[in-house]
Order: sequence, then C-alpha cells, then structure tokens
Amino acid sequence: MWDMYELGIACTVFGVPHTDLADPWYDLWLCGMQAGTALSGPGFVLNTPHGMDRLADADTVIVPAVPEACIDGDLELPEELLRALRRAAAAGARMVSLCNGAFALAAAGLLDGRRATAHWSHIPTLARRYPKVRVDESVLYVDDGDVLTSAGLSGGLDLCLHLVRRDLGARVANQLARLMVVPAHRPGGQAQFVEQVVPVTDDDGIAPVLHWAVENLDRPLTVDALAERAGMSQRTFHRHLRAATGTTPMRWLLNQRLSRAQSLLESTDLPIDKVSEHSGLGTANNLRHHFALHMGVSPTDYRRAFPSASPAGNGQD
Repeated sequence: MWDMYELGIACTVFGVPHTDLADPWYDLWLCGMQAGTALSGPGFVLNTPHGMDRLADADTVIVPAVPEACIDGDLELPEELLRALRRAAAAGARMVSLCNGAFALAAAGLLDGRRATAHWSHIPTLARRYPKVRVDESVLYVDDGDVLTSAGLSGGLDLCLHLVRRDLGARVANQLARLMVVPAHRPGGQAQFVEQVVPVTDDDGIAPVLHWAVENLDRPLTVDALAERAGMSQRTFHRHLRAATGTTPMRWLLNQRLSRAQSLLESTDLPIDKVSEHSGLGTANNLRHHFALHMGVSPTDYRRAFPSASPAGNGQD
C-alpha cells in the first residue's frame, strides 16, 4: 500500500486550475514508470498518463511519496526513476519532495551536501542511509533554492503553498489557502511537532484577537495588548497562541507583517516607507532588514518580480 495524501496535496494545489487567481495556472502532469501505468491503492486504481521521460520537460518535479519498503531498504527504487530525476535536475528543473519522497531525491544523489527534511519518523533512517545529506529534523520544510523538501502530511501542504507564494506571490497564495481553508503561511523553520495542536478556529478566546491583529497590523501591537484584548494573562496568551499556530506571539506578528508587506509590494505602487508603515514594520530600513534576513532580497527587487505593481513611487532600496 502507498500513501495518496501527499499526491492529493500536489494535485489539489497545482492540478486544479485557479485562473481567477493567476492566469496561466500550473500545468500538472502525472507521471509513472510507463505511460498508462495503473497503480493500485487501498480501494482505488490510479492511471498515470505520462512516463518518466516527461520529467525532462518539467519546470518543477514533485516526488510525493515512495513505498515503505524503499525506505527500509527492502526494495530498491527503480534505476529508471533515479536516472529520470537526475536528467530533470540537470535540465534545470526545480526538484521537490513531500514527506518520504526525499528518499528518492537522496537515492538519486540530488540531496548530497544539501540541507533537507522528511517526516520526523523517517529522519533517523534518512540520515543513516544517506550520510551526505544534511538532515534537519526540526523544520516543516527546507527551501534550498532549486531543491526543496518537506515534512509529512501538513508539512507537504505548507511547502506547496510556499511554492505558490514563490511563483505567484503572497496574494495568490493567501487566496488559495483561504479557498482550501488552511493557514496561508507557516514558515519552513517552524517545528514539525507541536505537543498540543489546537486549531485557531477552535480557540474562541484567541481567534478573534488574531483576526483583529491582522486587520490592524499598522498599529504598534504588543503581546501585552493582545493578551489584554483576549482577556488572558501574557503567559496564558503565549501558551494559547503557541498551541494554535506553533510559534511565538512575536514571530507570528512578524510573519503577518511580512505577508502584508509582500502583498502591498505586489499590488500597489506605495513607496517603501509607506509599505513599511502599513505593514507595521516601522521604518523603511526595518523593512529592508527583515526582507534581507527572511527572503534574501530587497523590497524593491521583490517588487520587480510583479509587473502589475507600477514602478512609479516605489522609492529606493
């Protein structure tokens, strides 16, 4: 039996056209060892219309899962698959794995010397079998430029939305996440395992406060003020927010402010200092600092990737 969850994530995010959000949308090809291959799962059969040769034409290759026997070493991954992955990477494709799909990228040698992750339960095996891989057990996903890997289950969804954010911008990724009724952005550095998982929407004490904060990011928000608004002590508020989001209040606020800044840079011609003010990051220098630290580019360079934003009035970096 093989897991359909990660494959379903990729098909949902990239295979369902959302031309109302971005046009053109992605063109998804489902590839198997041979064109027309039928794969049997628990109660269903999946037909793959394309063979491995199609990978050479792809801009992005996603390996959603491999059989459990291939993880344990009882079954070797087909050499044809590994050759196809290497050819795709050599042709310039962005290589992506979800959950235990990292074992296929590792077997192909594409993770050698790179930082990578997988589902926490598979991390020890991945590190033991592929010692050249810099395995990180503590993150949801790793973006290493042209090679990206994710943890299992919801970590795969986080990485797919991250790819949409990279390709099409924060506004499109946020709107897609809203359609899917999932958090718009969980940073890859967030821990995989949260002891107490409480969805924000189920925490009546904290959800209205977080919604209010997102609507008022231009204000000088503090943890004390948010805790008071929630009717909680600062310690209790911190505990509730950590359980609901997996991160700290200050980190959560910073992520929201960076997301707002991205949207403003993509869709408006506001000067950089105004973008920083509206997103609650204060000065233009502070915005530049956080963009360089968290995104590796300046706000102006980020804006240039979105021609819909007028260059007039952009300010200087």
